[in-house]
Amino acid sequence: MQHAGVQGSEVQICVDLCSSVAAMDSLIEMSPTVETIEAMERPPVTMAPRLDGELLEISMGPQHPSTHGVFRMNVALEGEVVRKLKPVFGYLHRNHEKIGENTSYLGSMPYTDRLDYFCSMTNNWAYALSVEKLAGIEVPERAQYLRIILAELTRLQNHASLLGFLLSDMGAWGTPLMYAFREREKILDLFESLAGSRMMCDYMRFGGCRVDAGDEWLARAQQIVDRFPKFLDEFEELILGNEIVIGRTQNVGKLSAELAINAGITGPMLRACGVNYDIRKIDGYGFYPRFKFRIPLGEHGDTYDRLMMRALEMRESVQILKQAFAQIAPGPIVNPKVKVRAFRPPVGEAYGRIEGPKGELGFYLISDGTPNPYRYRVRPPSFINLTVLEDLCLGHTVADVMVILGSVDIVMGEVDR
Repeated sequence: MQHAGVQGSEVQICVDLCSSVAAMDSLIEMSPTVETIEAMERPPVTMAPRLDGELLEISMGPQHPSTHGVFRMNVALEGEVVRKLKPVFGYLHRNHEKIGENTSYLGSMPYTDRLDYFCSMTNNWAYALSVEKLAGIEVPERAQYLRIILAELTRLQNHASLLGFLLSDMGAWGTPLMYAFREREKILDLFESLAGSRMMCDYMRFGGCRVDAGDEWLARAQQIVDRFPKFLDEFEELILGNEIVIGRTQNVGKLSAELAINAGITGPMLRACGVNYDIRKIDGYGFYPRFKFRIPLGEHGDTYDRLMMRALEMRESVQILKQAFAQIAPGPIVNPKVKVRAFRPPVGEAYGRIEGPKGELGFYLISDGTPNPYRYRVRPPSFINLTVLEDLCLGHTVADVMVILGSVDIVMGEVDR
C-alpha cells in the first residue's frame, strides 16, 4: 500500500508537470515578439509629454555647489537638452516681511542687510528712502553724496564678484574669482572702517547716515576708485575677449525685450536686451541728476551681453564716483529733526525704490501711526529676475544652465526673504 501510494504521488506530480509545461507553451505563444515590444507605447513621463525621446528628470540643488545658494531646479532633459525647468524656492525663508511688521521702523534696518548680503549699503538706502517718503523727511546734502558714493562702491564690488562667479560656473575655477575678490576686499575694507562691518553694514539712517566719513577715508576711497579701471582693463583683456567665454555665452540664454518688460525684469538683465531703463535716470533719486553718466545697452539679450553690462556699468560707476569725490562738501550727515528711537510716521503709504546692482529694489510700507509698520513688503530684483529662468534655458544643454543662472546674478537671501 505504501509503495502504491508513492506511485500515485509520482503520477500526480507527472500530471502537474505536464500541465505546467502546456501552460508555459501557451504563454510563450501569447507573448509578443521583439518587434511587438519595440512598437509598444512607452509610459508617459510625469513632467511633460514625451517628445522625440524619453525625458530624464533630475534635481539640481540645493546641495549643488554652483546653484548660488540654497536654490533648486527640477529639470527635464532629453539627452542633454533642457525641455522643462522649474525653480524651487523656500529653503532660506526667514519671514523677513512679517518680522518687519512686528518690530520698529529702525529695528528693521539691520534686517535689510541680510536680504542681499553682497549689497547691504544699497539695501539700507532703499529702505531708508521708503521711510523718508512715508514721513516726508529731508536728507542733508553731504549725506546724499555719501549714499551715492557707498551705492556705487557697492555696485563695483557686486559686479566684480558676479564676473568671478560666472567664470567659475563656466569651469574656470579659482583664478578669475580671486582676481575679482581682490578688488572686492579693498572695498569691504572701506566699509568696515566706516560702518564697523564688512558685509552687514547697517549704515543708513532715516534722514541721513549713522557716522561721517572723514577726509582720510575719502582719500582712501578715491585712491581705490582711481586704480579700478586698471583691473577692468586686465579683466576684459583676459576674460571678456576669451574665445571659450565667447563660445559659452554668445547666443546662449537669449531674452527678448518684450518678454523682459512683461516679466518685470530690471537692472543689467533688462538693459542687456536693449531697453533703456535705469531708475537713477527715471526717478532721479538722491543727487543722481547732478552726475553725468551713460546707460550701457546690449543688442542681443544673451549671456554675453549680460556679462558685458556689468563690465560697462562698472566703468560708469567709476565716473560717478570721481564726480562725487570732487563735489562732496562738509556739512551735517543727518537731519536733526528726526527722532528715530521714538519714530511714528503719519498714517499713509509709500514705495521707495532704487537702482540696485541687480535691478529695482523697492520697499512698500503702510503706516497706521504706530511704531511698527502695518504692512512691510519687499520687491527684490533677484526673485523677479528668476521668473524667466526657464525661458532662458529651454533648448540649451544642461551645461549651459549654470552659466545662464550665473548671468542672472541672484542672492537667495532676497529671493526667499
